[in-house]
Amino acid sequence: MTGARLQAVLLTLRGNKIFEWGTISVILLSSVSVGAKTYAIAPALTLALAALDSAVSVYFVLEISVRMGAEERLRDFFKSGWNNFDALIVAASLIPLDDSEYVLLARLLRLFRVMRLIVFIPQLRALVAALLRAIPRIGYVALMMFVIFYIYAALGSLLFAPINNTLWGNIGIAMITLFRVATLEDWTDVMYETMEVYPLSWAFYLSFIFLNAFVFLNMMIGVIIQVMHEEQPAPPPPKPWRRRSLWLR
Repeated sequence: MTGARLQAVLLTLRGNKIFEWGTISVILLSSVSVGAKTYAIAPALTLALAALDSAVSVYFVLEISVRMGAEERLRDFFKSGWNNFDALIVAASLIPLDDSEYVLLARLLRLFRVMRLIVFIPQLRALVAALLRAIPRIGYVALMMFVIFYIYAALGSLLFAPINNTLWGNIGIAMITLFRVATLEDWTDVMYETMEVYPLSWAFYLSFIFLNAFVFLNMMIGVIIQVMHEEQPAPPPPKPWRRRSLWLR
């Protein structure tokens, strides 16, 4: 089989939906096997999972080899950032699982196999691309949130440290407490404790929750939605309407 003929076969195989969905199924199966190893299982099942892991690694090498061979030039494959990401995950998952000092690293890298779904599902790629584009804008919102956290933490530490030194002892601990308040995790217990000494301290908590849990959080969501809207391709222009002439007899 000539090189051109082989490349045509590999190109057809790469574009085959069965091949694509088969790869997605193997990725999901690999993720399930990694999760199964976190349970106390029988030794026979452990050996079966180890054999499955080896088979998955072989399949991933063959699958990415098919995609590389389908390109006219090998360097064309690496022009895509997603292909580089995919090849890195496949190469990292080839680290053998044995009793060496790198066994923990090898297991952690196998967890990233599930991220190969991003390469094969266009909708996931669009979400990740939108998230990456939104990071600079989200950074400004996060910076403003940090300023608000810092101001409220300093004020809370000055006012409430004598009431509960565990929650308000210093500005670092106070910021952790405010994060608990921002996530609405039993924040009323913290508020009622300080209200016994400062009855109007409810304004401190409500204003903080309004700014962070409502305003800034929704600003972040709005930024992501705006970027996702910008990522969508523009719809095709409507066809011009033509008036038909009527011939009356």
